[in-house]
Amino acid sequence: MRFVPIAALALSVLSVTGCTRWSMNHHLNNAYSAYDRGNCEQVMLELSKVERASRARPYVWPEVSMMRGLCLERQKLFIDAAQTYQYIIASYPQSEYAYRARARLETLQSLGHYPMRSAAAVRPTRF
Repeated sequence: MRFVPIAALALSVLSVTGCTRWSMNHHLNNAYSAYDRGNCEQVMLELSKVERASRARPYVWPEVSMMRGLCLERQKLFIDAAQTYQYIIASYPQSEYAYRARARLETLQSLGHYPMRSAAAVRPTRF
């Protein structure tokens, strides 16, 4: 007799956590589709929905940040994109997305959209 309430409780817990994961994956897929269509406004909206659904799933955060950086790049907001890539590298240094973020930074630098910072460029000049 006790088995039925316990099974019902377990099933309800599984369905709730499954819904959150399904929702997160659904919004992430929508973000990729919107990116393919070139609709970065929709990408940003879907990514914010993914972030809300993924608070307990930090493994998806570097992927969301990478997609955000790519959209910022597509919108020609190169400095913002570079800062997003730097955030990924600093926060998730061992992830696949850190590797990809380093490659994007190198590409931005080689195209002249994000200059290499040197010690001379950071220090103010005295007159």
